[in-house]
Amino acid sequence: MINVIGLGYIGLPTALMMASHGVEVVGTDYNADLVATLNSGKTTFKEDGLDELFEAAVKGGIKFTTEYQVTDTYIVSVPTPYDKFSKKIDACYVISAVKSVMDVCPKGATVVIESTVSPGTIDKFVRPAIEENGFVIGKDIHLVHAPERIIPGNMVYELLHNDRTVGADDVEIGEKIKTLYASFCQGEIVVTDIRTAEMTKVVENTFRAVNIAFANELAKICRHDGMDVYEIIKICNMHPRVNILQPGPGVGGHCISVDPWFLVGDYPSLTKVIWESMKVNDSMPEFVLNRIYDIMKEKGIKDTSRIGLYGLTYKENVDDYRESPTLQLVECMERHLAHPLKVYDPFITEDIVENQYHDFDEFLSSVDFVVIMVGHNEIKENMDKLADKIVLDTRKVCSLENVYYL
Repeated sequence: MINVIGLGYIGLPTALMMASHGVEVVGTDYNADLVATLNSGKTTFKEDGLDELFEAAVKGGIKFTTEYQVTDTYIVSVPTPYDKFSKKIDACYVISAVKSVMDVCPKGATVVIESTVSPGTIDKFVRPAIEENGFVIGKDIHLVHAPERIIPGNMVYELLHNDRTVGADDVEIGEKIKTLYASFCQGEIVVTDIRTAEMTKVVENTFRAVNIAFANELAKICRHDGMDVYEIIKICNMHPRVNILQPGPGVGGHCISVDPWFLVGDYPSLTKVIWESMKVNDSMPEFVLNRIYDIMKEKGIKDTSRIGLYGLTYKENVDDYRESPTLQLVECMERHLAHPLKVYDPFITEDIVENQYHDFDEFLSSVDFVVIMVGHNEIKENMDKLADKIVLDTRKVCSLENVYYL
């Protein structure tokens, strides 16, 4: 039996995938309300294919509880935030989960940490916590790092098809965990050491962050001198060895906007490119705000009460708003003591910001100036409703003429 610890955006799909492929699974989370929701037969967030996967997992016998289980294998999938001042990882949730595992696990149990961590986190934080509890690593307990590699909006497909990395102290233990993931994973599964596994996951997300920053910096350069960044990128990408990404209003989520800071925090003198790239990405919400002000001046708009932000999530067609550019923009306005803009997102049903709307048509009728922050399918399929609006499109999804861009 596998005890999956943490039933959030990564832990829940992982637990469901294993249970739907014949693995006995118990999912554990400290959040009693979340566990109660799952036990009532409902999922806790929206994701393509997740409800069907949930049904298959329930048929496969999955159980949900707030209690840690007595078993020989644990998968820890809990948050790994970072200190915004020092940029270093905060491993408190991982350490807490591992300590709780040690309260119940039998001798020889394996703890698989799926949470993304900075290189050396397991050496610096997890091993000492285990040893302080009197456990001998490699005898009383085995450590493995198998970082998740999925993205909201395509989780189910990527769980099945993406390659995986398994880092272990003991190759035999690594192969055992590889077999566990191979119960559902159709991609290649590489077994390596723990520190290499830690580093590869962080490097993957850092690579993406740096490339996004290049596109965002191009947008700033082109805006400064009145050039069309999208046309320039289109032409440059005709070169067989060039693949520039599209600029955007910022970077959100709990991977690309967070993981590169782990390297900056641990290697401050060696991460100049990464540091500058992250600063560029973090500056984009304020850049969007400045574009709004410029357009207001051009159009003679003095009142912000008729301006609305479309989209609260960090990417299209998901309900995940962690670190979203829209929230960063709202926070920036609050720092400047500016009146909050109206906000709407079809995927966010609860109120998380001031002036939030929950009906698309009502939102549109209340504004004259729409800022597209997220390219949800809803906005793409209803462009005609924006025909009489001023539109700033930060995602290059608008099909109307006379639209403003970054």
